[in-house]
Amino acid sequence: MKFTIFQNSRQGPRPHNQDRLAYSYSKDALLLVVADGMGGHRHGEIAAQLAVTTMTEAFQRLAVPTLASPAKFLTEHIQQIHDSIDQYAQENEMLEAPRTTIVAAVVQRGMLYCAHVGDSRLYHYRDGHLLFRTEDHSVVQSLYNRGMISKDDMTTHPYRHKVSNCLGGDVAPKIDLADRQELVEGDTILLCTDGVWGAVADNEIKHILNNPSIADGITTLLDHAETASQQQGDNMSAIGLQWGDKLSSHLAVSTVTMALGATTTIMNPVTQPNGEQNIDFSDDDIERTIAEIQLALSKTKSTRT
Repeated sequence: MKFTIFQNSRQGPRPHNQDRLAYSYSKDALLLVVADGMGGHRHGEIAAQLAVTTMTEAFQRLAVPTLASPAKFLTEHIQQIHDSIDQYAQENEMLEAPRTTIVAAVVQRGMLYCAHVGDSRLYHYRDGHLLFRTEDHSVVQSLYNRGMISKDDMTTHPYRHKVSNCLGGDVAPKIDLADRQELVEGDTILLCTDGVWGAVADNEIKHILNNPSIADGITTLLDHAETASQQQGDNMSAIGLQWGDKLSSHLAVSTVTMALGATTTIMNPVTQPNGEQNIDFSDDDIERTIAEIQLALSKTKSTRT
């Protein structure tokens, strides 16, 4: 495989960053995952961190060097995240469980597989044109699908950021698995949270990412989102992938010489405002809680593979 990939997250005007993102690759498979911890629910960053940890750890364990079934991998491990949160909330008698959205993609044998829960999105572009975009699990999307509001109303509706489906909620999540899509040389994939697409219109996103450098494209996209958000925005996170080595970028990754059992994982780069860090829940606290969640689940359920 040959590809160029870049990811980053901006805290924006929020006091904490509850977004988490990561990618992991083996010799013949690639995983990308973005999770947006829900700020209206206590410790959403724990749910988001659990999401990327669960997905990347499972990928590292199972992609040797390919996954037996990418679609099954996505649906089963996304469900496992929800089960883990639910089990932990019950054992600790929590009145409200941590919650998160997720969008995850696997690229294997030149095919793109995608699953999501909530309103974090995946976009697939080719030659500057949008081929595919996930459909949000949100209140406004549901209203639009029912013909109750127009497309223009969706961008200004007071419920435009209310999610109707998530991990860690009171009901089991509806995991939306997209039809697999073939990638061709030069295709661009974007995964992002609503802090990005809510601040930058789809046409502008398409224009920004029609860029020879995916690193420059993602940086510019986050700059635009941050500028547009000002004091009313959200955390903003994005992963960008350019497939193949058509552009001969010096940042391109080639897995040709990777060992069959090797994996590489890059997780959670975050740009803080003015270089400052305002943390309610430290990284150590989050990792300790995730370890407790995983232990609680292992006591009562066998691990899915």
